Amino acid sequence: MTTDREQYTPGPACGAQIRKDGEQWTLILVRELRHAPEKVWQALTDPAHLREWAPFDADKSLGTPGATVKLTTVGAPTPQVSETRVTRAEAPRLLEYNWGGNDMRWELEAAGGGTRLTLWHNIDRRFISMGAAGWHICFDVLNHLLSGTPLGRIVAGEAMKFDWPRLNSEYAQQFGKEIRD
Repeated sequence: MTTDREQYTPGPACGAQIRKDGEQWTLILVRELRHAPEKVWQALTDPAHLREWAPFDADKSLGTPGATVKLTTVGAPTPQVSETRVTRAEAPRLLEYNWGGNDMRWELEAAGGGTRLTLWHNIDRRFISMGAAGWHICFDVLNHLLSGTPLGRIVAGEAMKFDWPRLNSEYAQQFGKEIRD
C-alpha cells in the first residue's frame, strides 16, 4: 500500500514574489487554502501543529503577543535554537515574530470559504529561491494536514527527495536577474 507521502510531488513554483527595500530582501509567498482562518491560525501558532509541517519546533504557542518562544530548526546538522518574542498576534488575522534573525509576518484573509495565507519573510538574497522552495513544500504539507491527510513534516535534507532541487531552480528562474545582481 502506498501512502500519500510516497505519492506527494510538489506542483510548479508559483505564488511567490520578492521585494527589495534598500539592502533588505523580502520573500512573499501567497497560498490559497480551503480552510477557515481560525483553523489555519491554529496550525501557525500551536506547537503540536507546527511539529507536523513547519521547519522549526516551538516550545510554546506563538499566538500570544509578547510571549517569548524558543524556535528550534529541524533537520539541520546542528539544531539552531533562537529565542523570539511574538511582536504581533491578532487571531486569526496577523502573526509577527522573528526567526533566526529574520522577520516573519503571516497574514490570514478569509477568501472564498477558505483562507488566503501570505507569508512575508525577510531573507538573505542568496537564499531566496531556496527559501521559496522550502516554504512551498511546507505549505503543501500544511494543506494536507488541514485536510486531514497528513504527510508528515518534510524539511531540510529530506526535501531533496521531494523535488526540492526542481522547485529551487524554478523559483531562481522566476526571480531571475533580480536576485543574481
